[in-house]
Amino acid sequence: MPARILIVEDDQDIAQLVARYLDKAGYTTEILASGREALRTIGARVPDLLVLDLMLPHVDGLEICRAVRTNEKTAAVPIIMLTARAEESDRIVGLELGADDYLSKPFSPNELVARVRALLRRARRGAPSADRTIRYGPIVVDAARHTVSTDGTAVTLTAKEFLLLEYLLQHRGRVLSRDVLLTDVWGYRYTGGTRTVDVHVRRLREKLPLLAGALVTVKQFGYKLLETPAAVD
Repeated sequence: MPARILIVEDDQDIAQLVARYLDKAGYTTEILASGREALRTIGARVPDLLVLDLMLPHVDGLEICRAVRTNEKTAAVPIIMLTARAEESDRIVGLELGADDYLSKPFSPNELVARVRALLRRARRGAPSADRTIRYGPIVVDAARHTVSTDGTAVTLTAKEFLLLEYLLQHRGRVLSRDVLLTDVWGYRYTGGTRTVDVHVRRLREKLPLLAGALVTVKQFGYKLLETPAAVD
């Protein structure tokens, strides 16, 4: 079945343009113009990916992003935010609330399609039959089931947080630059700036407290996950 993408955008010209390119790429799309309507629709039927405008009537995109991320049923849905405001502060707020990606208007429809494809590919990758469990101290990552727990308690991560954690675990002990993380985890030459990595790392540290000491910041370069959490003082 083709992935179902919900486009929440009150500018009908932009919404129709996005839908046309995504439909042509083989996806199924649905357009909504109101934040309130979007929350009802998402609650009734969870989409595979959400293209979400920041400025919406009734309920804005940030509030929708917050609601999606705090609901266990929808927490892992990939979110791409769209906005006419290009300030870094707006972009960071969206990422802090759990958006996986960010595009400022005007944007290239082909670039949007590429980002959608990358997010969906990474959210769905992995053979379910394979044993792909990764353990790091009390943290257990089941890559096949796309679940994370710590000390036996389930932890809800966004699609991008999960992929970043998985990548760090697979490359533990290595110093990884922000540019390498953007290219390998985000899946393309990301134009949103390396601050994106810092936001996602901070969220991982908050959700998995062990990483506060085990995921080390390498000044002016990137990050390193220690070989074993036991190495943390």
